[in-house]
Amino acid sequence: MGESAQRSRASAKPTSLSAVHAPVVRNAALSARPSKLSCLDNQMWHAGNLGKSGLRVSCLGLGTWVTFGSQISDEMAENLMTMAYENGVNLFDTAEVYASGRAEITLGIIIKKKGWRRSSFVITTKIYWGGQAETERGLSRKHIIEGLRGSLSRLQLEYVDIVFANRNDVNSPMEEIVRAMTFVINQGMAMYWGTSRWSAMEIMEAYSVARQFNLIPPVCEQAEYHYFQRDKVEVQLPELYHKIGVGAMTWSPLACGLITGKYSDGVPECSRAAMKGYQWLKERVNSEEGRRQLAKIKELHLLADRLGCTAAQLAIAWCLRSEGVSSVLLGVSNTDQLLENLGALRILSQMTPQTITEIDGLLGNKPHSKKELRA
Repeated sequence: MGESAQRSRASAKPTSLSAVHAPVVRNAALSARPSKLSCLDNQMWHAGNLGKSGLRVSCLGLGTWVTFGSQISDEMAENLMTMAYENGVNLFDTAEVYASGRAEITLGIIIKKKGWRRSSFVITTKIYWGGQAETERGLSRKHIIEGLRGSLSRLQLEYVDIVFANRNDVNSPMEEIVRAMTFVINQGMAMYWGTSRWSAMEIMEAYSVARQFNLIPPVCEQAEYHYFQRDKVEVQLPELYHKIGVGAMTWSPLACGLITGKYSDGVPECSRAAMKGYQWLKERVNSEEGRRQLAKIKELHLLADRLGCTAAQLAIAWCLRSEGVSSVLLGVSNTDQLLENLGALRILSQMTPQTITEIDGLLGNKPHSKKELRA
């Protein structure tokens, strides 16, 4: 489909999923899951708490990595945000490093133009890589505060809802990180803070420091999660959820597009793996492990066909069925992809134990918890 056709399609107001029913509560505890999985009206939106915090987030969010300010036009970015918002998505994620700050600028311009009530959506950004100077990256008190101020300026916002530490910084003491995050929250620059790509041990250390010094602990971990990256989200994070209430916001449910099957016959020119700076993805696709994964993906496509959905919808629904996952971030470059991905909600009821067992059998990589290993 050409870009003009995409634009005309995006300008037509989609059927609103959120307008049909009030949001359905999504608790992270697995025991509370049946209500989510059994209520399958095809036009139903799901929202719930982020971990054990009081913040309500849609179970699907829109990410801006690679796309905003880089791969797609500002007009397409606006079409995507509008379509997402009108279909019940209230979570929009970015980072200071995305497109060297241009992703935040684009997001901010769209928010200002749309005039949506600030209280009706959630904006998250991530701090770590801010610039070339030594003082412009990492998690020092200086960069957390200055980096967030820079993000707010680009976003044209008074505050973000969550500021994430976009990896741990071994050169900054944990107490300094937690104190700085507490400071930006107390100053009204953020409502909550979270971690991204931190180990379970590092998150526990941050929580312990917060409790020791009466500071604010993190509420969420952002983690990569898909068919081929499972251990952290399925074994480590549920433990943290039950112990300290940390929720999981996951990204890359389609493994950078691998799961869609677009790389089955090589790397298409217009794909992410063909973009400048993504040689690592091209190498991953062409590696021996990548070939093995593509073979499994072909089998999963057959399962998706049997269930009456696309491979992408099956993969996203599979991510949402996991205990402790509060929201899955989508990365899309056009409105067709977004509509397809939002359709994953329609097949949540098909994520039955039998289907999950069949997927586990195809993948052959189900991680085991400590309890299972001891047994």
